[in-house]
Amino acid sequence: MLEDTIAAISTPLGEGGIGIVRVSGPAAVEVAEKIFKARRGEWSGAPGNSLIYGHIYDFDGNMIDEVLLGYMKAPYTYTREDIVEINCHGGAMPLKKVLGLTLAAGARLAKPGEFSMRAFLNGRMDLAQAEAVIDIIRSKTEDGLKLATGQLSGRLSDRICMLQDKLLGLLAKIEANIDFPDDDLEAEDMQGMALSIMEIAGELQELIDSARVGKIYRDGISTAIIGRPNVGKSSLLNALLKENRAIVTDIPGTTRDVIEEMVNIEGLPLKIIDTAGLHKTENVIEKIGIERTKDTIKKAGLILLVLDATQELTNEDLEIIESVADKKTIFLINKVDIEEKKIDYNRIVACAKGRSVLWISAQKGAGLDQLKRTIYTTVLEGKIANTNEVLISSIRHQNALERAGRHLADVQAGIKDNVPVDIIAIDIKAAWGALGEITGSTVTEDLLDRIFADFCIGK
Repeated sequence: MLEDTIAAISTPLGEGGIGIVRVSGPAAVEVAEKIFKARRGEWSGAPGNSLIYGHIYDFDGNMIDEVLLGYMKAPYTYTREDIVEINCHGGAMPLKKVLGLTLAAGARLAKPGEFSMRAFLNGRMDLAQAEAVIDIIRSKTEDGLKLATGQLSGRLSDRICMLQDKLLGLLAKIEANIDFPDDDLEAEDMQGMALSIMEIAGELQELIDSARVGKIYRDGISTAIIGRPNVGKSSLLNALLKENRAIVTDIPGTTRDVIEEMVNIEGLPLKIIDTAGLHKTENVIEKIGIERTKDTIKKAGLILLVLDATQELTNEDLEIIESVADKKTIFLINKVDIEEKKIDYNRIVACAKGRSVLWISAQKGAGLDQLKRTIYTTVLEGKIANTNEVLISSIRHQNALERAGRHLADVQAGIKDNVPVDIIAIDIKAAWGALGEITGSTVTEDLLDRIFADFCIGK
């Protein structure tokens, strides 16, 4: 694969000031020479990291676009191969035309993530760092970006390699014992090994425990705003978004379908979902919206249950409260700005069963700062996350860590039961191999294909 040359559009399709066609591989310069003419003289002998002004021509001599050609010489490039980046005008037609010419000139259309895969295969970055590239592209908040750039810099990889080195040290002792069977490992050595395994297992568990928070920063958490019609759900959505995204009227049942928007709450990305009001109705369209609301409640990671301060609790309110008995929920008593309040606050507190109850005014913005702080502490279960530390954000990484942890648990059981050290070594090697899947030191070709299939083609 590394012997051919690939090309792809590396910027989003659509209209813009600049669009880039990227070419990488041993024939990158040769491909560019067939379609690019510099405004002055020859360019292929230029030093690496040069930017050359010129034009792209088709094979009939017709000018296609005025461009800047970036030339980067191996190994000091993203892929550690020769790279040519053709900076065209950012429109669909010039980009597609230029890409087509690079393919006709000898390049092959890149597969999804193939540029990053080549960077990994050529040793520029390990697998965890390569995966961080897509996390950077998809980051939804500044804290999520910080987490991804930390992984790209090698923060997670360094931690994993340190754990692998510790396991290798234990394996070296065991292998020496196998090679020289007359020198049996003494009880003190086995006790020291058991202690080391316990420490490594503890570090693994710390990383595994960080996965829930890491995945929230990476993917966000689905948050449903629910309640009876006309209690202020859409007003709350608009207040959190700071824009009029949902239609707000005094007519009950205005919202008949779910509305989804992403919002940044104290650095946490929340997918806020405004739902149809839950009530009994004979209207067919409203029934469909209510069923979708119920489905949204089941899938949501956080519930914002809105109640009307100006009305007494109804049976419908109580049914809604009962439906979220096992859900992470914040109870919001809305319309606090209206003087006449009929709602029974003490009864709501009793129904909340220890969960937060807040007074707010979605229309006036009262209580929203406290709501944001409460969302943060509720989602993170009272902990303060530090995105400068190592947080696991990938299901793949979490699964590998858990497998490594199970192997170490078998090692601990084996030491306790006086299992022969060569059998114990098998589980230590398996734990080392599971950790290696994170950085790519023990990765398979099938796994690589699955990982990079999620990347965009130009990256």
